[in-house]
Amino acid sequence: MVTRFAEGRADLVSRWTSLGTLTSDAVLYGLAALFAVGLGWTSRQPAQWHWGYLAFAPYAGAALIAVGLSWRHLRRETLTRLALLAVVVLGAVVLPLILEARWRQLDDHPGLAQPEVGVIERAGRYLYEGQDPYKTYERNGHLVNAVPGLPAFESFFPYFPLMGVFGLPSAETHLGHGLTDARIVMSLMTLIVSGVGIGLLRATRRQKIRVIQILLALPTGALFLATGGDDMPILALSLLGVAALQRRNSVLAGVSLGVAAAMKLTAWPLALGALLVVRRGDERRAWRTTALIILAIVAGTVLPFAVRAPVAFMSNVFAFPLGLTKVVSPAASALPGHLLTTLWSPLGHVLAPLALVVFGYYGVLYARRHWPLSLSQLLGLLAVLFTVLICAASATRVGYLIYPLNFALWSRVTQVQPPRELELV
Repeated sequence: MVTRFAEGRADLVSRWTSLGTLTSDAVLYGLAALFAVGLGWTSRQPAQWHWGYLAFAPYAGAALIAVGLSWRHLRRETLTRLALLAVVVLGAVVLPLILEARWRQLDDHPGLAQPEVGVIERAGRYLYEGQDPYKTYERNGHLVNAVPGLPAFESFFPYFPLMGVFGLPSAETHLGHGLTDARIVMSLMTLIVSGVGIGLLRATRRQKIRVIQILLALPTGALFLATGGDDMPILALSLLGVAALQRRNSVLAGVSLGVAAAMKLTAWPLALGALLVVRRGDERRAWRTTALIILAIVAGTVLPFAVRAPVAFMSNVFAFPLGLTKVVSPAASALPGHLLTTLWSPLGHVLAPLALVVFGYYGVLYARRHWPLSLSQLLGLLAVLFTVLICAASATRVGYLIYPLNFALWSRVTQVQPPRELELV
């Protein structure tokens, strides 16, 4: 069975790589158009269905143009693909983002943004006023300091303090919408940091375009940028960290991964895993430099808040996102872990730790057999880890699959391959 699966996967990869670049772009943009219109038709969240209807035309138009051009012999195919990519980013990211932020301002409609946008903006106001963003916590099954007028889950701030920086512009202007909408600040940082990361990444032009498509242009990135994805800055910083590791720049790797780890827990696996593969040009151990930078950034930004209110900090950053409180998280998608927890609630405290232990055991065996690990192998392991944990966690969302999807692509891009094979990725 395993052999058949491997053969089927190899055959699928072979067929995909045999397609022309514009033909493969047409397939991706066509699927994106179907997803967008499907989301617009089925979603009950205003931010999502608005994006779906707005993004359909850019995706469909790009797919049709790519199909038409694929039949012609173009001298500047890369330039053509970049032009299509720019149109898609403008139509599926920039335009919906500006419109939704504007409509949110005019209508004062919180539904035109994902709940995390308001949470981050409120945390930014607390930081601006010199207050602790971790105010709400659970004690004896009851919420303490819940924010009046909001659902219980929006009272929590399930991030590290540095994430609140994206809410500072709205605090400065005393207006949490329009140009100071936290989504715009997060998207600007994502575009800038990922642009630097793409520039430093050692890959072919075809590979770089594919990385940009998955990270920014297709629904795997565009949907989250437009509606409020706090994971996008984390992925952009992760890409920069991967490029730095690839170039053996231990300082840049430490800074980029340290900032990401000081924002959200999902950045920790790559930040810790980087210590296993970081190298320097002189082949000396560089993990100490990277580790010290990451530790300094995380400790300097997190410890003051963790020490000030340890119970509230632990409740917000760890207990709530891991589903260990009685407050139901909106991230509870119908994945195996959530479904099993619904059938028998005690499983919610067992599945994720058990999955982590099992993966850790086999991960150590893999690392011992392939030591020293390459960057490509580390990214492949992390793609599997995220997939396992997302499926096993009691409170998670399907959207988190953008992590293993990007890691799997980066793993292939950073893999040392012969030049001809490299061009087909």
